[in-house]
Amino acid sequence: MDIKSLDLFSQQFHQNPYDYYKKIRPHQPFAKVKMLNEGHSTWMAFTYKAAEAVLKDNRFIKDMRTVFPDEMTDENLPPIAQSMLFVDPPDHHRLRSLVQSGFTPKRIEKLRGRIEEIAREQAKLMSNKGTVDFINAYAFPIPIRVICELLGIPSEDQLDFQRWSNALVDINDDSEYDKVNLEFMAYLEKLTEQKRVSPGEDLMSYLIQAEEGGERLTVSELYGVIMLLIVAGHETTVNLIANGLLALLTHPEQLALLKADPFLVAQAIEELLRFNGPVEFSTDRWAKESFTFMGQQVEKGDHVIVSLASANHDPAVFVEPGTLDITREKSPHLAFGKGLHYCLGAPLARLEGEIAIRVLLEEYPDLTLAAELSELEWRQSLIIRGLKQLPVKLF
Repeated sequence: MDIKSLDLFSQQFHQNPYDYYKKIRPHQPFAKVKMLNEGHSTWMAFTYKAAEAVLKDNRFIKDMRTVFPDEMTDENLPPIAQSMLFVDPPDHHRLRSLVQSGFTPKRIEKLRGRIEEIAREQAKLMSNKGTVDFINAYAFPIPIRVICELLGIPSEDQLDFQRWSNALVDINDDSEYDKVNLEFMAYLEKLTEQKRVSPGEDLMSYLIQAEEGGERLTVSELYGVIMLLIVAGHETTVNLIANGLLALLTHPEQLALLKADPFLVAQAIEELLRFNGPVEFSTDRWAKESFTFMGQQVEKGDHVIVSLASANHDPAVFVEPGTLDITREKSPHLAFGKGLHYCLGAPLARLEGEIAIRVLLEEYPDLTLAAELSELEWRQSLIIRGLKQLPVKLF
């Protein structure tokens, strides 16, 4: 297959990218792809082996200030691009260490009861409706409420966060991105000042105090970490829940299996992450130097991304990868990445996914898809794999 003709931004591709990946992987595990709508080329890893190698290789770096020192500086780089997801050691370790204590498995497990309460509340709010957009009614409110409570953000601001985070991860024109970014920054500046004067027990207050306590967290880094937690902290989980439900509804035998044995839910979440996970591609990396990688000559400054979705369907690692099997043994999927930038929020996303799916099936055991698969529209994003809407019939 000539992948130079592959349009990664078309609805045709998004409807079923796995068919494309199946044709590409055997011939081009690591290949240069023309980004049709952006006019530049990028190296892309398609096999599990290539994906894992890129994610663990410290010659592929993330900080744009290192790659483009004459163009990107602290002053003109957006705060979110100065967060731990987009920097390299030693800054990465410093930033990640500040946030890590808020995301330990033990601390996340303490949130189980509150997450269940939120899921039940959202489920009850749908009870007087026959058909709903599952994303707006259920999959979105749960993680945004959780992350807002964790950070100490007022509930009345949640809809603004939905709009801001959607715009920041979807493909939009630069003017729209800049507008949203400025709104988000203005809000954070105001909220940060409030919490600096009157700190609470929330994670945002902790980060502000850590910055003031000599942890060398700049204002831009503080904003970047908060923006990252808000965007990454709920965007991925929204789509884990929605993509997961879609997979179950289109595989009724697996849905029946989960209903019959709810204790399979944790195992099911791992398979749903692998089968049609919430993250299509990794974030950007660049070659720190020129070198040969998997038989290809990579030049200093070359752009590189990883198709996590393709890697998770590689038959060299997963038996019958195109089959949804919620009883599959422990999976080495890459839905949360690997290596230095492995997703800090993975325990929280898993827990929210487990609770959201279990509660939903308990409250609405007969729910069905209320649209044809061909009618579903996927979001225009090079990172997030998610639907714009998911109509479901509850009864």
